[in-house]
Amino acid sequence: MVEKILILDFGSQFTQLIARRIRELNVFSEIHPFNKVPIIDDSVKGIILSGSPCSVNDKGSPDIDLDVTQINIPVLGLCYGAQLMAKKFGGEVSASAHREYGRSPLANHSASAIFNSVSQNSVVWMSHGDTITKLPENFEAHATTTNGSLAAFKVMEKQIFGLQFHPEVTHSEEGKTFIKNFIVDICGCAQTWTPDNYIHTTIGAIKEKVGDDKVIMGLSGGVDSTVAARLIQLAIGDRLVCIFIDNGLLRKNEYHDVLEAYKTVGLNIIAIDASDKFLDPLEGVSDPETKRKIIGRVFVEVFEEESRKVEGAKWLGQGTIYPDVIESVSVNGPSATIKSHHNVGGLPDKMHLKVLEPINSLFKDEVRRVGKALEIPDAILKRHPFPGPGLAIRIIDDITREKVATLQEADAIFINNLKEFGLYDEVWQAGAIFLPVKSVGVMGDERTYQHVICLRAVTSVDGMTADWADLPRDFLVKTSGDIINKVRGINRVVYDISSKPPATIEWE
Repeated sequence: MVEKILILDFGSQFTQLIARRIRELNVFSEIHPFNKVPIIDDSVKGIILSGSPCSVNDKGSPDIDLDVTQINIPVLGLCYGAQLMAKKFGGEVSASAHREYGRSPLANHSASAIFNSVSQNSVVWMSHGDTITKLPENFEAHATTTNGSLAAFKVMEKQIFGLQFHPEVTHSEEGKTFIKNFIVDICGCAQTWTPDNYIHTTIGAIKEKVGDDKVIMGLSGGVDSTVAARLIQLAIGDRLVCIFIDNGLLRKNEYHDVLEAYKTVGLNIIAIDASDKFLDPLEGVSDPETKRKIIGRVFVEVFEEESRKVEGAKWLGQGTIYPDVIESVSVNGPSATIKSHHNVGGLPDKMHLKVLEPINSLFKDEVRRVGKALEIPDAILKRHPFPGPGLAIRIIDDITREKVATLQEADAIFINNLKEFGLYDEVWQAGAIFLPVKSVGVMGDERTYQHVICLRAVTSVDGMTADWADLPRDFLVKTSGDIINKVRGINRVVYDISSKPPATIEWE
């Protein structure tokens, strides 16, 4: 049984960060909405209550049907979680005279276990509009801020702690120490959740679940589907049948490059060139969601047709990762806007297949660590994420074969130059975008009126947030010149310097 920490989410923007900090300690963590508390069995070594954008004094504010003082495992409340415990057990929480937001030094912290190896005057990150003004009877203050506000407490004779600040963010200078103190010293977690351990456990679970059945799986050439497929393959061998479909919207030469890379992995692959089946119905379509629906529909048709040729398949393998799971089971219910290309809509129901998702507990960076332990080649492991609809949503215009070819050429120059300049691995995701405008230019002695290409490159950990990549000037100069000189129909190149949020990584 894998030991774990439960995180009960009250809607904080930092909840996933809490989970990541715990996993950095080689301890498994799970996020659950506050109103869907799972059974607390022997595998649960501790519980963390997250922050929230709400006030505990708001009507209908999030609450939990759980008396944390009556369970025999450690509990840590962060910000809202701390305030909720204080109010729930007889304390008082009041609106602060001045909202406390940003860095703040601690003062007078105690010698309790949560403060082991933490400096006096340690700087922490505050983000709250309420303050705990009175603690319940059996609660004791363990730290204040320099302005005298309560910063930490402990329940007497219990391993229950509350922190008014956010140790999970990097702005809390010794935040990782607080989390390690709670996870390792107080909860007693053994720190055995490593890639090798995960691989061993997952392969065993797949064998038990699938038995002698066959599994079919659509491959994209990306990290997630490849790692998932490799885990399934190690469990059931050639009873996994992979289908790789060229939808005509891949990068230049990608169909052949990915198949070459897969040869070293040894997967059982059926490769299908279905370009015309996708491009014909997309001709002239400009609406982003219509593009996605067409691509999704045709993918289902092609995949279903090929899958019928695989006798005895009862499972559909998928490369779903943990952020997808969290998004679909949010604090406020299913996410209102999950793009249609994130799911193979209706495929398991139509084909009466059971779904197998071997990496649905991993974040993107954890998928790569598992992939490295599985010795998946860098050509796949370090490959940038690529959208399911491919170049269709990087053409901000109606789709034509000519535009696809133009974008493939410009994109290839961009990506190849990133590699030549040694920048590819420093960038999390990059791609060229075909804009729906033309601009005046001059080539030789002639005026031109041609299309614009936008270059997009971001740095990120998992794509949930992203900063635009500050690429060197000489790289941008060469890449712009190469595209304008070598790609017919392009006379202007621009660079996107928007971060996520407020922008998204993709334009559509």
